[in-house]
Amino acid sequence: MRIALFATCLGDTMFPGAVSATALLLTRLGHDVVFPEGQTCCGQMHVNTGYQPDALPLVENYADTFGDTHIDAIVAPSGSCVGSVRHQHEIVAARYGSPALCGRVDTVKAKTYELSEFLVDVLGVTDVGAYFPHRVTYHPTCHSLRMLRVGDRPLQLLRAVREIDLVELPEADSCCGFGGTFAIKNAETSTAMLADKLCNITATGAEYCSAGDSSCLMHIGGGLSRLRTGARTIHLAEILASVEPAVTPKGVPA
Repeated sequence: MRIALFATCLGDTMFPGAVSATALLLTRLGHDVVFPEGQTCCGQMHVNTGYQPDALPLVENYADTFGDTHIDAIVAPSGSCVGSVRHQHEIVAARYGSPALCGRVDTVKAKTYELSEFLVDVLGVTDVGAYFPHRVTYHPTCHSLRMLRVGDRPLQLLRAVREIDLVELPEADSCCGFGGTFAIKNAETSTAMLADKLCNITATGAEYCSAGDSSCLMHIGGGLSRLRTGARTIHLAEILASVEPAVTPKGVPA
């Protein structure tokens, strides 16, 4: 299968490890991964803050960049950005674009997937051959949980990881408090929500808190670092891309 990797602007600028892990994982599973260089922001930030007309060029660019008929699927390590493509792009196209754009948007959104749903629903795999010998808890991000409804797909994938100690996160479906500009406009409320999330993560004794959105991991990771708990954040893709180190036979130079 020919898969186009949608890096997202946050992934490209701040969390390239999650993007490269996604490419590595899909390649390891036997697929041809391509990176269309014309890709930009999906426009979610503009729409969420009330600037829908300003998102139109970004919606047009996404439809143009990923509209290649030779691309079988578009995969992103971000539930929120995929949510924007699948739900917000058609709104922007209908209000400010043209019928032709609406048609192109429908075509590309139908083959745009968040990583976990692509692996489980499209490829039909849960065991991707990963190895991660650490205690991990999982935070289901709001957009993936409520907009994309990925359900327990990420957990299905994590349960199949070798040597992982996966522990349940109390009140897992509660928002971490990020919400993009919400964390800036409503800082006190955001901080209080984050404090609850950090308390629940700490209670698990996990070494890592994982999620499918780098934006939430950025928010949670900042809080964990300030508390100096020793716990860290890691994207789901980075766990799934991890494999057991090769063992060098005795007497053979490493």
